[in-house]
Amino acid sequence: MYNELPHKRYKHTLDFLQNILPAPATILDLGVRNPFSEIMEQHGYKVYNTSGEDLDEFPEIVKQHKVDAVTAFEIFEHLLSPYEVLKAIECEKIIATVPLKLWFAKAYRSKTDMRDRHFHEFEDWQFDWLLEKSGWNIKKKSKWTSPIHKIGFRPILRKFTPRYYAIYAEK
Repeated sequence: MYNELPHKRYKHTLDFLQNILPAPATILDLGVRNPFSEIMEQHGYKVYNTSGEDLDEFPEIVKQHKVDAVTAFEIFEHLLSPYEVLKAIECEKIIATVPLKLWFAKAYRSKTDMRDRHFHEFEDWQFDWLLEKSGWNIKKKSKWTSPIHKIGFRPILRKFTPRYYAIYAEK
């Protein structure tokens, strides 16, 4: 099953998570239930999601569960103010990934789903700073690429330019 993960980023994310917080563990995964929520459960984690609540409007929703860690996989880039959510988290551990800003591509914007748009695409130092300003101490970092199988200049750049950034931080 592990080698059959649908995306390379899922494999990297799962490796990062398991290295920091081995199962069994209870996780509050920010955002709606998604395919990676199910992957975490298949690997022994108990997962709660924040459903469809707008974290920009209700950052306090992160206080509703007693968990071992909070995860935020590809969520902070969608928020207008991730600072408020990061400040509201009472759990002492967070594991998060964000897409990195690519100098050769515009920020992602779905034309059909208003919630599937990136307000932020971070450089690694920006995300580090956001975490530090909101009270977190980064303990571990990782980056990986996101190659696509197309022909062209940008697909070649994607093979060498990190696209995803993962952090583990504690309060």
